[in-house]
Parts: sequence; structure tokens; C-alpha cells
Amino acid sequence: MKKLEGKIAVITGGNSGIGLATAQRFVAEGAYVFITGRRQSELDAAVRQIGKNVTGVQSDVSNLADLDRLYAAVKEQKGRIDILFANAGVGEFATLVAITEEHFDKTFGINVKGLLFTVQKALPLFQDGGSIILTASTAASKGVEGFSLYNATKAAIRSFARTWTVDLKQRKIRVNAISPGSIDTPASRLSLSGLVQSEQLSEQLKKNLMSTVPLGRIGSPDEVAKVASFLASDDSSYITGIELFVDGGSAQI
Repeated sequence: MKKLEGKIAVITGGNSGIGLATAQRFVAEGAYVFITGRRQSELDAAVRQIGKNVTGVQSDVSNLADLDRLYAAVKEQKGRIDILFANAGVGEFATLVAITEEHFDKTFGINVKGLLFTVQKALPLFQDGGSIILTASTAASKGVEGFSLYNATKAAIRSFARTWTVDLKQRKIRVNAISPGSIDTPASRLSLSGLVQSEQLSEQLKKNLMSTVPLGRIGSPDEVAKVASFLASDDSSYITGIELFVDGGSAQI
């Protein structure tokens, strides 16, 4: 028996990076997965890559009408949710003096508002005893220069995990946060390229980043996906309210 056999999972931001790797692992473990993404072409490519037991629903989590459409599709096709991986998020570097209202609204709109309503609107379909997993970040625990908005949103997500654990205790729904460190995803590569225009400088920045990780390397999306699979399954049946770091030790020292 596969550890997620027969489970219905929803993964936001499932079209690339950690979300896509997790969708692939969930399907391999026997789940049927609904994935979301803002860009239809990337979403279609992800569905093809996963190959089976998957439905892609184009949506922006900061748009509540899009979330309603997502859960209408889940209700029509499967009728319930056993696992929710609220993973969609954005992060852009901006120093304190450079932050704009637009930057604030976008970052908090997706990472905080979007995640909150992703979870809230899933609850009518959610099975008692299910698992909710939130993507936080080591950035919530460290002062990453020029990243204060992103850091603050991830701290809010860690707080959500604690409070929702007690909000949902009567339904035996477990809520946990995963905090990845430096992970090699398309989004992280884009952030690095936005900081420096030269490939040489980008490589130097990566080396500097790796020097802060006790394991001495950047992680892979599948290493986070393995942890999400653990938290989604009965292997973690007595675990709720935690923040599980997947960071090579970088936030621990």
C-alpha cells in the first residue's frame, strides 16, 4: 500500500519548483492531485510532466473568485480534499527605502491573504483527520537583507500554523509548516538573476549562499517534497503545529 493511496490533494503553486516536485511525489505515493498556477502554459506543461492522476486549474490565490473556481472543480470531480499543500508564494528583493505600496500589496496579497483564503475556502470539502501543509521559509527566522516584506509574510505563515492547529483540533485536521532554506527552483534562480546581471557574479553569490549552509550545498525541490509527503501521510499522525526546517541546517546555527 502506497502511503497516500486514494487521497485527494490540492497543491497551490504546483506548476514548478517545490510544488511540482511535491505533486509528482504525491502521485507516485498514490494520491490524485489538483495543481494550480497563474500561467496556463506552465500549468499545462506541469500536467504533462506529472502524467497521470492530476488536474490543473489556472488560478491566482490572491483572487478569491479563482479560489472558488478551484474548489468548485475539486468538488465536481472528486467531492473532497484529504491534503492541502498551500505552497503558492512570491518574493522580490527590495530594501526598506525602496518598498512601494504595489510591492507590499502583491507580496502580502499572495503570501498571506492568498494562503489564508486558500485554507479557509478548502474547509467545507476537507475531510476530518486530514493534513494541511503551509510553505513558510527560513526567512521568517533570519534577517535577510532587502527581503523584509517576504520575511514578514513567512513569519505570518508560521503563526497561522500554530493558531489553525487549535482552530481545527475538533476536526483532527493537522496543520504544519515547512520552512525551506536555499532550494534550487526556477523562482530562486530568477531572484538571483534579478540581483546581479553577470553570470560570474551570480555564481559567486551562490557560493556565498552555500557557505552559510552546514551541509555545504543548495537543496533540491524533491528534498522538500519528501518532507511534504511525510507530513501529508499517516507517518506524521501525531505531529501538528510544527515548523519543519528543510534547510541543510542554515537556520539552526
